[in-house]
Amino acid sequence: MTSFISRLPGGPLTKAAALVVALAVLGAAVWTGIVVFGPDPACGKGVEERGPEGARECTGVTDGSFVFAANLKEVSARIKAENQRIEDEPHVSVAVMLPMSPVQGFEQQKTLHEVQGAYLAQYRANHDSNSKKPAIRLLLANPGRSHTHWRPVAEQLGAMSESTTDNLRAVIGFDVSTATTQAAIGYLTRERGIPVVGGPITADDSGNSPDRPDAYPGLARVVPTTTDQAKALSYFNKDIDPRRTLVVEDVRSGDSYVDALKRAFAERTLGSPRAPEQYRAPEEFHEEGTTANAFDQMVDTICTSAAEVIYFAGRPVQLRQFVNELGNRGCTEKKYTVITGSGASTLSSDRLLDWDAFRKGVTLQYAAVAHPDAWTGPKAPATGGSAAAYRTLAELATGKEIGNIGPVELTDSRTITFYDAGLTAITAIRMRDDKDPVIPALSRISDSWLRLHGMGKVDGASGWICLDNYGNPYNKAVSVVELAPDAPGRIRFVGLAWPTGRPTPPDCTASRT
Repeated sequence: MTSFISRLPGGPLTKAAALVVALAVLGAAVWTGIVVFGPDPACGKGVEERGPEGARECTGVTDGSFVFAANLKEVSARIKAENQRIEDEPHVSVAVMLPMSPVQGFEQQKTLHEVQGAYLAQYRANHDSNSKKPAIRLLLANPGRSHTHWRPVAEQLGAMSESTTDNLRAVIGFDVSTATTQAAIGYLTRERGIPVVGGPITADDSGNSPDRPDAYPGLARVVPTTTDQAKALSYFNKDIDPRRTLVVEDVRSGDSYVDALKRAFAERTLGSPRAPEQYRAPEEFHEEGTTANAFDQMVDTICTSAAEVIYFAGRPVQLRQFVNELGNRGCTEKKYTVITGSGASTLSSDRLLDWDAFRKGVTLQYAAVAHPDAWTGPKAPATGGSAAAYRTLAELATGKEIGNIGPVELTDSRTITFYDAGLTAITAIRMRDDKDPVIPALSRISDSWLRLHGMGKVDGASGWICLDNYGNPYNKAVSVVELAPDAPGRIRFVGLAWPTGRPTPPDCTASRT
């Protein structure tokens, strides 16, 4: 630097002048993108860049000040503004833990809808609850794509639960049932004692059960398990002849959602003359891989079978590939109904889905955890949910008072599910009497799950949430839906189904059997 300065026109400079020139050169280097001091690992307050070269992303926890993805800009700004508005009131924090910056477009839409649902729950709690305390501060926690960096982010949340400034009292989220999300939930609940409310995590082993009552102490769920979904579909489709069924399943191991579907569909297809048709999805199941090639060959085999109903045990990308190939089958005279679980809820926004398949004799039916028409139609049952609860959310989502949070979509169930998860967490946080402190202890919130049934049920937009003794929703309503062949992108409501075969009784309490 000194030799450069000494060669400037006009001869040597004074030390002061040399310092000015040096700072100007340094500023130019930074301005032009030259790395002078090495990369800064901080993306913003509470957020850090992690991951291998070429796949680095900003992970961590923000109050809305940092925007993880472009499509979250508007809703992040509203969350930040709401957090600032209540910062001088007695308040607690609730964090949404999700991969915030997925690569695929349909995954980005899903994430936006889920964050919007959480914000709508926060807004309702702070504005439309007769000034109940504490106020709710919402945080966004990004564990990275596929939850790769869940551990440092979970540790960060753990520290916030011990902070008298942050007062973190619950984590909601987790929208896939995988070994990684199970590890994250296990750490938060078992090691840090933080209450967790799951989003659309449906695999049976992603929650507690009579065989594993303390697998995740402090975990509550607002959606029916995969087994409950399969039971509800079975009752709904009770006239299906097992001899006309076939299972198509992913042979990967360790995917709790897929494993649960395989077990459930094996029971539903007893009597099928053929063994399941199998394929292997990529370990990173969001990737395309070569499974479309496998499905091309598989469909020829299916055409020679007696199957009319195909139970699909797999993830959305592979489901889309299978439907596309089935739409291009050679046996065009045959019609097929494909039945699957709630993971299919992202398919309607997948731009690679061939909607012509549904005009060529293919019907895709799946168990959605919510749908706007479930409680507002003429055939809505008298128990198990209410039109008023859904309309409360719908009116809030379309009202001007919430500010611009981006386009809101309620038909894919994601916004509704995260709104209900937030509502459930907030209900437990605010269950107190005059002797309780405004800021409740973590254990008191976990114990509140035991009271969320009967008169204490959560009247969710997706239906009643009546928790059993293991934190699972008892006989939760399942919306059976189809993708409409006459309107690409539209999810058509077919009817309500129930894991027990009948609507939840008015007392909304789990039975002993």
